[in-house]
Amino acid sequence: MIEFQLKNRTISTDKDAFVAGIVNADNDSFWKKSRGGFSLAKRLIEEGADILDIGAESTRPGALYKTAAQEIHALIPLIKKIRKISDIPISIDTRKKEVMQACYEAGADILNDVSAMEDDPAMTDFCAQSDIPVILMHKRENSVTMDECTQYDDVFVQVRDYLLQRAEYAVSKGIKKERIILDPGIGFAKDFDGNMTLIKRIGELCSCGYPVMMALSRKRVIGTLTGRQVADRLCGTLAADLYCVMNGARFVRVHDVKETVDTLEVLKGIRDART
Repeated sequence: MIEFQLKNRTISTDKDAFVAGIVNADNDSFWKKSRGGFSLAKRLIEEGADILDIGAESTRPGALYKTAAQEIHALIPLIKKIRKISDIPISIDTRKKEVMQACYEAGADILNDVSAMEDDPAMTDFCAQSDIPVILMHKRENSVTMDECTQYDDVFVQVRDYLLQRAEYAVSKGIKKERIILDPGIGFAKDFDGNMTLIKRIGELCSCGYPVMMALSRKRVIGTLTGRQVADRLCGTLAADLYCVMNGARFVRVHDVKETVDTLEVLKGIRDART
């Protein structure tokens, strides 16, 4: 069993990783079946998601950023509807303190910030004061320009060092170490080779003292490996997620909850089988 501490409760799973189901509350995500609201959230809960990861600002390559008001308008009614039927942990995919504060007050539990709390300096103090967990992701630049920023001297070392520096900064501002999750940001300012290096060496990142989230679901790196379009990348995603979990990743952020849960249940069954 693995556990993670939220502000007022501990969540746990007997699988080898928590499954975070993606709900995009806008119409600009790269995988159209992740776009939706309450009906999608309800289905992912029924399929066994441990966490719902909800966002209203697409971060796919080329996407334009939303205003805080636009995000809040899309997110708050959805959170309130979910809270009427479930106490499932909700993480909010946003870079803006104003959005996170509104979502927290509506019942959200976790910040998932693709900018590792750099884009809005007020975010760190808010999360520290609210005592909520944070997911810190590595990226460069923004959604429009990040594909031009894929050159590294050593992609693994630079991504690892950045994430550890951001985690240390968060701790220095009052966020508890045990509330911090790291995400190497697969597909964000990384080319194919960079993504592959980070995936292959994920075990090294997982040994740095923080739980790690992998967000690989249906991404370009899976398409390059399989030669398949987004709609046909489920099997490739499951294989990549399984590799990462077996090497220490404790959170997987996915579009396909049911299939991911089944995969992890089989892994657990094999691991625990008497021989």
